Amino acid sequence: MTEPQPPSELFAIPDYAAPATLFQVLVASASRQRHKTAFIYLAGEEECQVTYGKLFEDVLLLARSFHRRGISAGDRVVLLSDNRYDWIVSDLAIMAIGAVSVPRGADTPLQELEFIVEQSGSSYLIVETGDLLTLHDDYIKGCRQLKGVFVISAPELHTLFSHVYSYTDLLADRRFTDDDVQRFLQRGEAIAADDLLTVIYTSGTTGQPKGVMLSHANIMHNVREVPGVIGLTENDLWLSILPTWHIFERTAEYLSIAKGSTIVYSTVKRFAQDLEKYRPTLVATVPRVWESLYSRVQAGVKKKGRLASGLFAAFVRVSAAYRRNRRRYLGRFPVYAPEPWWRVVTRRVPALARMIVLYPLYKLAMKKLSLVQQRFGGRLRLAISGGGTLATYLEEWIDAVGIRIVNAYGMTECSPSIAGRGLSCRVYGTVGPPVPLTEIRIASEEGAVLPPGREGLIEVRGPQVTRGYYRNEEETARSFTTDGFFRTGDLGRMTMGGELVITGRAKEIIVLASGENIDPTRIENAISMFPFIQDAVLVGQDKKGLGALLIPNIDELREYARQRFSDLKEEGEELLTNSRVLDHIRHEMNRLLHPRQGFKSYEKLQGIAFLNKEFKLGEELTNTLKKKRHVIEQKYRQIINDLLH
Repeated sequence: MTEPQPPSELFAIPDYAAPATLFQVLVASASRQRHKTAFIYLAGEEECQVTYGKLFEDVLLLARSFHRRGISAGDRVVLLSDNRYDWIVSDLAIMAIGAVSVPRGADTPLQELEFIVEQSGSSYLIVETGDLLTLHDDYIKGCRQLKGVFVISAPELHTLFSHVYSYTDLLADRRFTDDDVQRFLQRGEAIAADDLLTVIYTSGTTGQPKGVMLSHANIMHNVREVPGVIGLTENDLWLSILPTWHIFERTAEYLSIAKGSTIVYSTVKRFAQDLEKYRPTLVATVPRVWESLYSRVQAGVKKKGRLASGLFAAFVRVSAAYRRNRRRYLGRFPVYAPEPWWRVVTRRVPALARMIVLYPLYKLAMKKLSLVQQRFGGRLRLAISGGGTLATYLEEWIDAVGIRIVNAYGMTECSPSIAGRGLSCRVYGTVGPPVPLTEIRIASEEGAVLPPGREGLIEVRGPQVTRGYYRNEEETARSFTTDGFFRTGDLGRMTMGGELVITGRAKEIIVLASGENIDPTRIENAISMFPFIQDAVLVGQDKKGLGALLIPNIDELREYARQRFSDLKEEGEELLTNSRVLDHIRHEMNRLLHPRQGFKSYEKLQGIAFLNKEFKLGEELTNTLKKKRHVIEQKYRQIINDLLH
């Protein structure tokens, strides 16, 4: 047995030329980039920088402590925490043992936590804080399934015969030996590419979340292929703001580790100032954040007065017009069918003429708009947007101020990358071609493969696609075609050049601008309990919050209003637009959508609207009376935009 040594003393770390598992990625990066900064974060007001060597040590020590407390290969471990450096260390420590992480946010309702622990067969639970432990204390004490509970941020907790430990308890002794390192490496070497890495629970159509199974091989496809799409190198610096347990952010961190780049953990509150302080080269986030930054810039310009605001808007319009015509001249818009040469010419010649006229103003505009680029740090080479569709006005604005936007398409079931408009694709209005080794096809409802330009269901096949849902064979069978393509539930069309255009959703799940996934059926069922609600459709795709389109039972609504508003004069359809009635009903509905009932804070309604026509069979309803959500959203788009502006 060798003598214990302090973490600062050097020890041998092997390298892997072609890592096959996430464990080998961690070890290889620690070997090659030992002294390079991997993560930067704030602990209180103090900035902490973690090298790849220190990351390796932190993972080794926590994995050793977990293993000593009983966690072994194949065990499922629920990780209940929000964004922090300790999250990635915990995730990698679980992985290094060969165990399976089951991540979820700290705001997970108790009912959902109970379901996930039981359905996943998890034996261990990690919670972020002592307060979170207290919140779930009754459940934890009564759950015989849990063999151990660990608290990331808490003082010493362990007592005799207790199975609760804080990380303070676990990491009291940070010394380790060469034997510890070798045992750590041996356990990691036993991990195979097809071994299960994680089970991520996403909202399901039945109201209960589904556990997406992802293996090392699934994630490693993204780790190997996505860096080439965005030109990722060890010189890049990411600014992180999304919850790490979201697959989008989680895989971005794996990519960063694999390439030896640096991640700075930020928050919504600090994001704008951190952009200027750390000057990132990459930002990967969701449309909601871009909306916030857009509003911040616009508000800042307005404070400078009407003249400055008008000039800024004019510069943006000039830049947008020039870039739009340049794309038209270069053929960088989607093409769905072969075009005759004369049509191409008649489009390109006027575009070139406009470019010539606009060029002097464009050069002036870009000089002035460079100040906006400085607000983003001045080094931002790519802005990656995923987790929902970026609004056209926002995409044009980001492009106009000179920031290269990468529109990405993915989902948890695909680890998450499916397609991306990366460095090699300049076709605007698309999410780019499939990532390498990925097949995308567009199919009709009957299963026929459709040609370019035809809208249909998006289906995907590739090494990043999940093997299915954990202990849910029925949902797994429903999600795959007989020849192995995954049914995304989204609608789209392919261009002649092989780029994908997202046109809508056929599936049930709503993705907010913040990236949160919401199952609409639970909320619709809850608010339909009111006797005056005949039908309800939840809306909010790519919006900041949720709204509901309601089909009323007018007689019941009239009686409800009469009982609550003695001075109300409206009795017929005028009730449908009365602001007092609408506000009161929305308030009562939100009382039902309370965390005590298993709903989350972002699952409240920001607005409601009554429709004066019922849904019809063959239009808004299928032959089996299921709601065609994409048809309803298209038909009532203006009402939805007014409701959730």
